[in-house]
Amino acid sequence: MKAFRDFCRRFSRNRAALAGIAILLLVFVMAVSAGRLFPDDPWDMIAQPFVWPGQDREIWLGSDMLGRDLAAGLFHGAKVSLMIGFVATLMAVVTGTTIGALAGYYRGPVDDLLMRFTELFQTIPQFIFAIVVVAILSPSVANVTIAIALVSWPSVARLVRGEFLALREREFVQASIAIGMGDLRIILTQILPNALGPIIVTGSLMVATAILTEAGLAFLGLGDPNVMSWGTIIGGGRDALRSAWYITAIPGFAILLTVLALNLVGEGLNDALNPRLKNR
Repeated sequence: MKAFRDFCRRFSRNRAALAGIAILLLVFVMAVSAGRLFPDDPWDMIAQPFVWPGQDREIWLGSDMLGRDLAAGLFHGAKVSLMIGFVATLMAVVTGTTIGALAGYYRGPVDDLLMRFTELFQTIPQFIFAIVVVAILSPSVANVTIAIALVSWPSVARLVRGEFLALREREFVQASIAIGMGDLRIILTQILPNALGPIIVTGSLMVATAILTEAGLAFLGLGDPNVMSWGTIIGGGRDALRSAWYITAIPGFAILLTVLALNLVGEGLNDALNPRLKNR
């Protein structure tokens, strides 16, 4: 409990991280309140096309080229983009942690085999790999999430492997082995809790990357055609960049703020969890 209080105290000293938390809370409120504030389908055409923001009080963020409410799309898109970002990151972190933990703990042939498998994924450019996976599986929320997780887990695996290699030789681990504690129990109760700091920081930054990747896929027409996301809005407005730039600017600014907030929170977590900075 004291360690948690110390963490909160160190984290609260970082004003930039607190600002990131405030922005993320705002985005979460948008996502949660989307169905209540905009109960209609965000794909519905409810106004004239190309209504600029502030021109009509009913659609305060304007409309796109088909007359759809941009505010409704922005709020509903927050839910989809955040869901894909967090679920894809969770899948990548679980996969990468499992592979990295096994490689770092057992070392030897197991380490060589798992790291060669990891390097195989790292030799392929991530975004191109995601495009290929989505194109093969067909665009949908589930397939986009799987594709992002597939290209994200290798970096987590290498990080966790390094942490396990360092912690494997510590006295408390050797003592656990000496008293006959099982491998799985040692991994889960002795080593993994001590390696959680870097994993949490990396995971927070990966959410931002996942949101950007989803936006890029949707911009190229590889997003789920049945759901509204920020990338879908940007992709739909790319043909009207000169005449109605606000269509892409509004969701683009939302992505910018969200990614910035996640990076600020990640830096704050890194400072708070880094033992060398405890007395800063």
